[in-house]
Amino acid sequence: MTEIETESELISLVYLAQAGDREAFDQLVRRMEPMVFAIVMRRLRNRTEAVEVSQDVFIQVLRKLPQLREPERFAGWLRKIAVRLAINRAVRRPREVLDDNTVLGVMRAETLNPFESVLASENAACLRECIARLHDLDRRTLVAFYFEGRSLQEMSAEFDSPVGTIKRRLHTARNRLRDKLNDLQLVG
Repeated sequence: MTEIETESELISLVYLAQAGDREAFDQLVRRMEPMVFAIVMRRLRNRTEAVEVSQDVFIQVLRKLPQLREPERFAGWLRKIAVRLAINRAVRRPREVLDDNTVLGVMRAETLNPFESVLASENAACLRECIARLHDLDRRTLVAFYFEGRSLQEMSAEFDSPVGTIKRRLHTARNRLRDKLNDLQLVG
């Protein structure tokens, strides 16, 4: 099937779904679900949340589909809904903060014995110290990506740099952080 045939089939499914055809809507969901999930997952980086938000996207699409005036714009309309709901979820969830209970965004188990508790606290302090020793750009890049959950596109806009540059900065900053951690372990 050519891209044009696929596109016209998609438009036909949209028209049928707008007319109340549940099977057509189910086919739209099956066809578009991978794209929606990918969009949401890219923003949230959490599989469980991405599944929930993807379901919310299709619930909203079901409710709003009759209002879509140009069915040929369905895919773009769907992408906008997916992005908006993913951003809403990301904004509403609590920020992960690096403190004594958190090491790179992973919560400690509540059942730590005293030794494990001291060790985890020392690891978090070590990580904070090493991040603080990084150059400003490296530190801001790591914090934006790992602790604030910003996407590469958001960081590209914030740092006024292409996405490729942001990827390179992340790679460089991670390597420098690793080196700082290694240096600290050799000294300690």
